[in-house]
Amino acid sequence: MATGTNIRTYFNGTWHEGDAMVMRAADHGAWLGSSVFDGARYAQGVTPDLDAHCARVNRSAEAMMLRPTVTTEDMVTIVEEGLKAYEPGTAVYIRPMYWGINGDVTAIVPQQDETGFALCLEEIPMAPDSATATLGRTRFRRPVMESSVVNAKAGCLYPNNARMLAEVRGRGFANALVTDVMGNVAETATANIFMVRDGVVLTPIPNGTFLSGITRARHMANLRADGIEVQEAVLTFEDFEQADEVFMSGNMNKVTPVTGFEDKSYQIGPVTRRVRELYWDWALSA
Repeated sequence: MATGTNIRTYFNGTWHEGDAMVMRAADHGAWLGSSVFDGARYAQGVTPDLDAHCARVNRSAEAMMLRPTVTTEDMVTIVEEGLKAYEPGTAVYIRPMYWGINGDVTAIVPQQDETGFALCLEEIPMAPDSATATLGRTRFRRPVMESSVVNAKAGCLYPNNARMLAEVRGRGFANALVTDVMGNVAETATANIFMVRDGVVLTPIPNGTFLSGITRARHMANLRADGIEVQEAVLTFEDFEQADEVFMSGNMNKVTPVTGFEDKSYQIGPVTRRVRELYWDWALSA
């Protein structure tokens, strides 16, 4: 399914115009879910942390027991070549992907003799600065390493996220605030989460149940360099009910202010505005 427009697909060593067919019916990834991906952004003529996203998709492949076949450096070069077809002011979503081709004698374990690779560029606008979200509670939780490949950005994890979104959207919220199996807040259904209380920025401590995002790390570094205290901590729903500000952090839109969690309302505060300023100041000067 195409989310954006003006799509270009790199597959089998060449660029194809449009949403090219890349996976066969009998590929391991097609019927047993051994697919991983990553997402980077091209916006305002820059590709923030592109190398980090390309490196992470290779780590995700290894976590899925796939053999990555494209180096980080080569992947960056492929992206840069593909982006030449877009105007500098275009906002593009950059998605490298791997999937399994062959299985073992049981069909279950993906074999490392062959790995599918494609890279998709899609024109998807950045959300306007005025975009906000509301959050609701969900009964669905983040899995653990013992039950899912949570150390990869894996396609097989996303049906659970879809359940979260469908549940809270049915109650009028835009996104879900999600806990781990212990009942502590992990992230939202689509992004990492931050809250601000008494001027201190707090975010759930990575505990292996969610990906500690590249954009998340960039915000933390930028805020600390700006003299703002940032703490990773064990946080609960009750902590978010007592927050002064809340914002989401993700590659797709970088910063999304949260204006409500269940019955609690938030203002878009100075820290949320500052984290966006810091991010784009860094991205445009890097």
